[in-house]
Amino acid sequence: MAEKNLEKRSETRPTVRACCDVLEKDGEITLKLEMPGVTKEGLKVNIDGDQLEIRGMRDVRIPEGGEYLIHEIRDADFYQLYTIDETIDRNKIDASLKNGVLTLKLGVKESQKPRRIEIAAK
Repeated sequence: MAEKNLEKRSETRPTVRACCDVLEKDGEITLKLEMPGVTKEGLKVNIDGDQLEIRGMRDVRIPEGGEYLIHEIRDADFYQLYTIDETIDRNKIDASLKNGVLTLKLGVKESQKPRRIEIAAK
C-alpha cells in the first residue's frame, strides 16, 4: 500500500529534496540523505540504467483527541534523482535507514578502483 501511495502526487503535499552528503572512501561511494519522519515502508529506491531514483513519503498523523496549537511539521514527499556512471556496480548497492537518515552504499567495479602500480628497478 505504501508503494502505491508513493506514486501519487497531491497538490497539497510539497515535494522536497533531502539534504545529502556524498563521500568516496576505499572504493565505495556513500550517500547519506536526511529524511526525517520517513519509515522503511515509505521509501522506494530504484535503479534503472544510469538513473538512481529515491522517493520517500512522510505522513504526519494528528493525535486523536488533540488539537495543534502550532503545526509546522507537514506531510511531504522526498524525491531525488541521480545519474550514476558505468563505474558503479549495480549488484553492490546497499540501503539502510536509521534515525531518519537513509544511507546508500554504492560499490565501485573492481576494474574501476584505483590501484598502485609497482615499478621494477633494472
